[in-house]
Amino acid sequence: MTKRSMILPIILLAAGMPAVVRPAAQAPPAQAPPAPTIEQIMSAPFATGLVASPGGQAVAWVFNERGARNVWAAEAPAFAGRRLTSFEGDNGQDVSGLRFTPDGRTLVFVRGGGPNRAGEIPNPTSDAAGAEQAVWAMPLAGGEPRKVGTGDGVVVSPRGNLLAFVQKGQIWLAGVSGTPEAAQGPTTRGSASALRWSPDGSKLAFVSARNSHAFIGVYDLGAKTVTYLDPSVDRDAEPTWSPDGRQVAFIRQPVNSGTTPFIAQREAAPWSIRVAEVATGAAREVWRGERGPGSVFQGVTGPQLIWTAGGQLVFPWERDGWKHLYAVPAAGGNASLLTPGAFEVEDVVVAPDRASVYFSSNQGDIDRRDVWRVSVGSAPRAVTTGPAIEWSPAPLADGRVAYLRADARRPGQPVVQEAEGAAREIAPASVPPSFPASALVEPEAVTLTAADGMQVHAQLFKPRATGEAKHPAVVFFHGGSRRQMLLGWHYMDYYHNTYAFNQYLASRGYVVLSVNYRSGTGYGLEFREALNYGAGGASEFGDVIGAGLYLRGRSDVDPARIGVWGGSYGGYLTAMALSRAPHLFSAGVDLHGVHDWTIVIRNFQPSFNPLASPEVARLAYASSPMASIDGWRAPVLVVHGDDDRNVPFTETVDLVEQLRKRNVHVEQIIFPDEIHGFLLHQRWVRTFTAAADFFDRHLKAPARATSGR
Repeated sequence: MTKRSMILPIILLAAGMPAVVRPAAQAPPAQAPPAPTIEQIMSAPFATGLVASPGGQAVAWVFNERGARNVWAAEAPAFAGRRLTSFEGDNGQDVSGLRFTPDGRTLVFVRGGGPNRAGEIPNPTSDAAGAEQAVWAMPLAGGEPRKVGTGDGVVVSPRGNLLAFVQKGQIWLAGVSGTPEAAQGPTTRGSASALRWSPDGSKLAFVSARNSHAFIGVYDLGAKTVTYLDPSVDRDAEPTWSPDGRQVAFIRQPVNSGTTPFIAQREAAPWSIRVAEVATGAAREVWRGERGPGSVFQGVTGPQLIWTAGGQLVFPWERDGWKHLYAVPAAGGNASLLTPGAFEVEDVVVAPDRASVYFSSNQGDIDRRDVWRVSVGSAPRAVTTGPAIEWSPAPLADGRVAYLRADARRPGQPVVQEAEGAAREIAPASVPPSFPASALVEPEAVTLTAADGMQVHAQLFKPRATGEAKHPAVVFFHGGSRRQMLLGWHYMDYYHNTYAFNQYLASRGYVVLSVNYRSGTGYGLEFREALNYGAGGASEFGDVIGAGLYLRGRSDVDPARIGVWGGSYGGYLTAMALSRAPHLFSAGVDLHGVHDWTIVIRNFQPSFNPLASPEVARLAYASSPMASIDGWRAPVLVVHGDDDRNVPFTETVDLVEQLRKRNVHVEQIIFPDEIHGFLLHQRWVRTFTAAADFFDRHLKAPARATSGR
């Protein structure tokens, strides 16, 4: 008997009345909390661009709060996050390129996206006034930001007085304080990028890209001269100054006209590192890769070359089949491995003393990230451990380090970690109280067997108890394909959003399988450069089949109600699933997917000529969904923005036309003036709301006849 049920008999006895004791009323069954809305799941801000001031006394980052992108900062000793800019509304204007001035008192950044091939700046709101990409500066102490000039790629002089940036392929200079006003620097052919100031601020190194080749140039501000270092027919990149400013190291990738995008390339003529004398332009080779694994350059996030205080050059190399950091003396010699093991290095940044390097990797936790620190001659040391996901390290003063941290339920937030290891979020109030962290599920790491026997990693989202013995299910394929989904919120905005939708589907009763298919990152060179992948044979389709069979074999999945969705490269695999495996998949959502490789290859390599390479073109088309469209039966929702710079909008136009001819049910959402990774938050919400409704109608509702429209 409960405490409450005993009260009435006691009262009746006290009044001299006979007590009639009845069984306590059964409490109604506990009601499951209402499923969160997609708006709630996507309500937490997305953090990116974390940087530390040169003295390590402040950090800054960008928060995307439901489409409003603003600069935030936090300062020692409290490191309490505060918003600096006041850009309001879901306007689609990106904020990137955060930089501190040397004194740590001013922040510079770029607002607006880059131009397409026609020179058009993204304008997803279709603002009649147009849009721009511009460099801005503002005091860390607060105040209104000041527009410096139009352009991007901004870097701050070590002297703290000048900014350099790129406008329409040319180098421009402007005063940090506003004086001098922005003006063009040198006039050069080609397109300038990768600007790097010399240590004394008197010179500026840059890459001059010229279609078939690229040079390293050095602009002398005093003499107003440009010198090209050791020019060749190859592609030079990543200029890196020596500490004394007398030399520049750079990466040289040999000319290789025989490669085609989206076809496996495991080896090529080896790339090399060269060091040039600035005074003469003469250079020498200090290191060259070996034939075989690692002969093709693969970069990390961050600087590809770091010239340490001890005279070492630190760089990424895949010699053992994994992307690791190596070091070679700047004077030349053999390379030494700094980060041994079966894992991949990703975010890289040099410590303020230039004696050590911080990086993120999936060492010991293949589907997550941790932050590590290494110096030449010492073993790597873990900065973070445990089940969270940490990335984007920013070393501070006194051994502290800032980074971004997420887990399965809480999206990425800036964190400061003390030297002894205690860490705390520095802007916790930025996450709204309505964010439904407790309603999200912990995805499980699973492996599945592809049709050809390859073992493939995936994450499984299981819905909370719904009373159903068998659930509808959805397979998700990420884009890229050079990406890896994780066991938690992702560090890239596009995949942060797709993770949110997978959680939303799970909250609505779907079993969701997120597949890290071959040709993705995180699992080594051979997995990334999988034989016959993409336009070279579509070997990932074996992973599609494996995913469908895995779900069909689960006791909690209804095998007749399995859908598929993905964006970009994931849209490609979605279309492959629907056109080539109609027995496994009953509905699909295809976001800006690839449908004909012969078209998309030209988008990335304009020189590609199918007539000059008929066998390559034949295989590319045979590896495309268009080649098997006659097998397509299931209904599909297609979504695309018509200013897409990655996958031509015509890919969706042509697909819809062909499906209509075959009387396949097609629904569409088209966003005028939107780019590949939707810039407007509202468009992600609309897409996911419509996609969930589409899956509900076709995977939950009773089967009904559909017709093309």
